[in-house]
Amino acid sequence: MKGLSIAEIKQMLEMESISRDQLSSLQNDSRKGVHKLLKGYEQKQQKMQKMEQHFADMCRFEERCYGNGCERIAGMDEAGRGPLAGPVVAAAVILPKGFKLLGLDDSKQLNERKRNEFYTIIKNQAVSYGISVVTNETIDQVNIYEATKLAMRDALGQLDPSPDHVLIDAVPLNNLPYTSESITKGDQKSISIAAASIIAKVTRDTIMKKIHNDFPCYAFESNMGYGTRQHINAIGEYGISPFHRKSFEPVKHAIS
Repeated sequence: MKGLSIAEIKQMLEMESISRDQLSSLQNDSRKGVHKLLKGYEQKQQKMQKMEQHFADMCRFEERCYGNGCERIAGMDEAGRGPLAGPVVAAAVILPKGFKLLGLDDSKQLNERKRNEFYTIIKNQAVSYGISVVTNETIDQVNIYEATKLAMRDALGQLDPSPDHVLIDAVPLNNLPYTSESITKGDQKSISIAAASIIAKVTRDTIMKKIHNDFPCYAFESNMGYGTRQHINAIGEYGISPFHRKSFEPVKHAIS
């Protein structure tokens, strides 16, 4: 290994084309540049091990369901229960058995670039997925909790084939034609729910960015309808838009 240049060693490490014996040999290399490369390689390997373990931990609900004879397991989550404006969006996703996507997590834990990347992968590889958008008008009519359940049921109804079992983030749904369970913080514990959370959030964020084009004064492109100080100040200055939830404070106070 001493006959190799630092650039050649770097390429081998990046391509993972290096054996344990070669790594051991490099430990005895006197060049500081080689030891710097080895340190970076070790840190990368440790990060990958943590990601592998985290993904395995998030597969426990799915593995249990497979062990109980379920073949199609749907994850269900929503985005947009808390904002002052815009719809609530629910997504249901059936991932194929053996699906693997290291780094998959609750959508709120990922940056926008990674969410968009995973959104495309999940949609392309899913056995089936459903997306439901319930407007702010319906939210005002039935309340946000009922609107969320309406969206969830609609998203589930779009799945083809239908699931054998559904894993739902936090919200219990009764009288479904298949078994289901509600999991607190499920988007951090189940790959299926995490996948649904990404589909729901990216879908809703896209909607809010389009609304922003017509109503830029509220900065929906950045706050996604949540009650930031800038957003609340804009309500006070410009009034409300057709997309604001009139049953939510401080919107309700602004129109009273």
